[in-house]
Amino acid sequence: MFLALFLFVPVAAAVAYVASRQRAMALSAAAGQRLHSRPQHHGLHSAMWVLLAGWGALIILTVVGESLIHRILLGRISDALPNDRPLDWNLVLSDARSLAQGAVVSSTDALREQIAAAFSWMNGTLLWVVTLATLGGAIAAAWLTYRAIAIETRARVRAETIIRRGLAVMATVAVLTTIGIVLSLIFETVRFFGAIDWQLHKFLFGTTWSPLSGVFEGEMDADKVGIVPLFAGTLMITLIAMLVAVPVGLFAAIYLSDFANHRVRAVVKPVMELLAGIPTVVYGFFAVITVAPLLRDAGAAIGVPIASESALAAGMVMGIMIIPFISSLSDDVINSVPQSLRDGSLSLGATKAETIRQVVLPAALPGIVSAIVLGVSKAIGETMIVVMAAGQGPNLTGNPLEAMTTVTVQIVALITGDTDAKTAAGPAFTLGFTLFVMTLLMNMLAQRLVARFREAYD
Repeated sequence: MFLALFLFVPVAAAVAYVASRQRAMALSAAAGQRLHSRPQHHGLHSAMWVLLAGWGALIILTVVGESLIHRILLGRISDALPNDRPLDWNLVLSDARSLAQGAVVSSTDALREQIAAAFSWMNGTLLWVVTLATLGGAIAAAWLTYRAIAIETRARVRAETIIRRGLAVMATVAVLTTIGIVLSLIFETVRFFGAIDWQLHKFLFGTTWSPLSGVFEGEMDADKVGIVPLFAGTLMITLIAMLVAVPVGLFAAIYLSDFANHRVRAVVKPVMELLAGIPTVVYGFFAVITVAPLLRDAGAAIGVPIASESALAAGMVMGIMIIPFISSLSDDVINSVPQSLRDGSLSLGATKAETIRQVVLPAALPGIVSAIVLGVSKAIGETMIVVMAAGQGPNLTGNPLEAMTTVTVQIVALITGDTDAKTAAGPAFTLGFTLFVMTLLMNMLAQRLVARFREAYD
């Protein structure tokens, strides 16, 4: 029903747009005067108010109603079972919801049946209230804006005001979301460091990562929270990936932009960009089933031991995954270099290769560096390929032929494990915050380098 109401609102908005536009045109023709705003502005103004009123009533009443029902029913359960834990209350409520919806429940009793009956009645009442409010709000908004159409109505100004305020709200939500994420990372990081008595040196320079071993009542072993093995694996796999992705992606971009004819470009570029849409789990299977055994057999043939789960296999496949990003972005940047620079270089006697090396690439350097930074960020944040091809065990080594792990893999392992979420949240969020700071510093350094090289070229 929620989906039907949600889809009804834009249909009503479209009807209001057409009706208001027709009324504005008829009013202008009957009065023989020009309207302050165009007819489509009157239609747009009416349609936006219908969307705001309909969707606003639907979303607000649904959220508030669901929360209110949850609180009321949970209060009844707590009164009936005062000696039980909140976890047990939530279990009873979940069973009652399932019972009301006709699903399978873990157990049934008189309390669950009573709560299920109350839930069914409240949910039905809420559905009627939401339906009437949504329909009434949309119809009322359409009628009021339709009646307000006049020669002097400033529909364009009002519509643009709504759009401008909507954009401001969206920007505010984006900023507040980012701030909320950062604050949550900081808060959990502070809690984690408090649990290890602020022994930051053991976290930053320790070589053993096993934060949940021997955990008792949320206490952490400060000697087992060293992140050096994790960042060593992250940097090793990222380095291998970029050694594969940067040369191949950059040279492919140069070829497509300056050497390939239109027929080749029309085929190769879409195929390369198609690789960007392949799910990472497919790359992970490719690494496990094809690349890792191939490397292991090749190493055995020449007497070099290569683990079945190695950083080399994960890095190579990750580099293949990143090639389309670097190639596509670099190609766009190189094509944006003015043709006059190329013509000037060629007219002075430079070869095409010299023009690319000494003119095109310096001019496109900021965009190329941005593409590389994006590739590095994607490599650092990749999880699935590393889980499947490089393993999950922390291993401090400089040998890419051995199994290694990354920060993101350990975050997933902590959150999805059997340990209590509150206990696992500390090290997981701390790893996330450390990774966030490292990526931020890397982006700032890249921007400084781009600015410096750009100034040298200018």
